[in-house]
Amino acid sequence: MKQEAPISIDVVSDVVCPWCYVGKRNLERALAGIDGAEVTVRWRPFQLDPTIPPGGKSRRDYLVEKFGSMERSDALHERLREMGREAGVSFDFAAIKVSPNTLDAHRVIRWAAADAGARTQDALVDRLFRLYFEEGRNIGDHQVLIEAAGAAGMDPKLVETLLATPADRPEVEEEIATAQKMGVTGVPCFLLEGRYALMGAQPPDALADAIVKVSQAKAQGALDEAPSW
Repeated sequence: MKQEAPISIDVVSDVVCPWCYVGKRNLERALAGIDGAEVTVRWRPFQLDPTIPPGGKSRRDYLVEKFGSMERSDALHERLREMGREAGVSFDFAAIKVSPNTLDAHRVIRWAAADAGARTQDALVDRLFRLYFEEGRNIGDHQVLIEAAGAAGMDPKLVETLLATPADRPEVEEEIATAQKMGVTGVPCFLLEGRYALMGAQPPDALADAIVKVSQAKAQGALDEAPSW
């Protein structure tokens, strides 16, 4: 498959969503299979559970409350591990001890794009997924976020300073509200050129096919005006 015009993809995602991690890997595989792929990926915030307190919550307690028992949770995790293996993700759910509130993580992801661009933002998102799902780190903890930002190429001192303030909290919350108004009720959601949405952890072939078709439509001038964030 050959891409005919550069396009943008907004990925509405939460960094504690296992399907979002699988979706990221599937997107990478999709882009690798497109001849001349020219895509700008932007990561947009979503919170699966904004009611989690800022300090996080016991992972076990959270799962029991959400699924009714650890047995049901374990069954879901086993299916996710199988899906992860196919996508190249090594989920280690047993290592996760804290279910974090992700608002601060989304603030740092926002700063990554503003300060250093899409590649740094993508590297940060990747690092946060790895820290949480493969290493069991608490990505609601400011020190973990500062370390992740530094590893992605950001200025850790600046991130530390900003995290101590309410900087960009309203903006992140507004972006989440905008996604909900656009009809996003679950994540991941891949929004191509601000117009065409693919919901869920789509397989690489489906993502690649959609990217090529949208790029062809753009090259032919067949896309309508897109709504803005």
